[in-house]
Amino acid sequence: MKKRYEINMTKGPLLPELLQFILPLMLSSMLQIAFNAADLIVVGRFGRPHSMAAVGATGALTFLVFGFFFGLTNGFAVITAQRFGAKDYDGVRRSVAVSTLLGTAATGLGMLVSLPFIEQLLRLMNTPDDILANSVVYVAALCWGTAATVFYNLLSCFIRALGDSWTPLLFLVIATFLNIGLDLLFIITFGMGIAGAAWATVLAQALSALFCLLYIRRRFPLLCPRREDWRFDAGFAWEHLRVALPMAFQFSITAIGVLVMQEEINRFGTVTIAAFTAGARIEQLAVQPMFTLGIAIATFAAQNYGARRLDRVRTGVTQCTLISVAWCIVSGIALALFSRPLVGIFIPVDSEPVATAQAQNYIYMTAALFIILGQLFIYRNVLQGIGRSFMPMMAGGAELVVRIAASILLAPVFGYLGVFWATPLAWVGATALLAAAYFTVSRRFDSGTEAGEAERPRSRLRGFRRDRLRLYLLRLRYRLGLLPTRALKQPEK
Repeated sequence: MKKRYEINMTKGPLLPELLQFILPLMLSSMLQIAFNAADLIVVGRFGRPHSMAAVGATGALTFLVFGFFFGLTNGFAVITAQRFGAKDYDGVRRSVAVSTLLGTAATGLGMLVSLPFIEQLLRLMNTPDDILANSVVYVAALCWGTAATVFYNLLSCFIRALGDSWTPLLFLVIATFLNIGLDLLFIITFGMGIAGAAWATVLAQALSALFCLLYIRRRFPLLCPRREDWRFDAGFAWEHLRVALPMAFQFSITAIGVLVMQEEINRFGTVTIAAFTAGARIEQLAVQPMFTLGIAIATFAAQNYGARRLDRVRTGVTQCTLISVAWCIVSGIALALFSRPLVGIFIPVDSEPVATAQAQNYIYMTAALFIILGQLFIYRNVLQGIGRSFMPMMAGGAELVVRIAASILLAPVFGYLGVFWATPLAWVGATALLAAAYFTVSRRFDSGTEAGEAERPRSRLRGFRRDRLRLYLLRLRYRLGLLPTRALKQPEK
């Protein structure tokens, strides 16, 4: 029986179903901006550019670490959504169990790898000496709280896999207000400085993950594995990793490019770091809704792929493209017109005119190519939703190459503006590859090739192939005189 919190996107009018799913995601995106910006706003207003630069200089490094986990958890949820679309509810519970086990292992490994090398990585990024110590403190606190981030994202992804985007919105509201409140408490009242900002983020996510877990246990029985579901199945685990690892590496590859870009920006000093940090956060005003639109099309594609409704996958891409283009035009114009007051949220524009002007230049450059970025999110996520995560990973590699090349080659000629151009140029390179991959797969929809693969889970498909091989070997043995005729008879029903 369909629950009120589940949205089955495999039937019914397409656009209303999409909008019903997308609306809370759009609201979530705006709250996510507030959540991510809370540390910067509080720290920036009290510590001025140096304090905000200490947080901003860590952005690429934290993206490298947590981007991997974000891609991993979203990849796990693709399999969960596919099983839900195929009405394989036992498979849904098994998917939740194996995803939890894999997520726990990845969390421990990630902390083991990241914590000992924080200062070395920040030095390699040319982090200025006057902000290095604070940057190390901030990143270390976030890394100690990796488990909170991973399981908050994982639980939210499970819920969205069933078509419910409203409940994750609720928990994001809770996390956002907790983060802002704890920022003010730790930084202003307790005087913890940048460490307080980091621990506020960790604690807010930990509490929200706990609330999310309690809610799932009470209202989402389909997402509560039974004892037998926790038996580890290597083949089923690989089915998840086959989709999730390319998604995770795609984020990591992108993050490496951002890391190199951040290293080049750090060469220009604290003012440029603060400007880039403010501009990048304002860019998220437009980028985050595009990103959540990508999450929507990934879930939509996964459910319909599992249900063998490939016609709806293609129609959904068309509808989301129209929404994305409209949003990109409106948001790009709005950010360009109101760039100065928006920068003023992070930087005192009157006392920091140089940082303000540099932040505005970054906004102008990126806003001009928002339409390209919007398509990047759509093509990448629809491919991931149908289990084709290799090409998005390769597109991430192309983005890495373009971003690094542009940052290194353009900086000596155009200064900080050359580094800023690396971001939109990377979007162009990645989108070109993803568009080619999507339209190649889309043509297979018409031929029926994809439908044949979507008809049953891959584990069953492998079993089918094994049965055919076994029958072939039996026939071969009979023809060689090694098997009596009765061995080939079909069993009586």
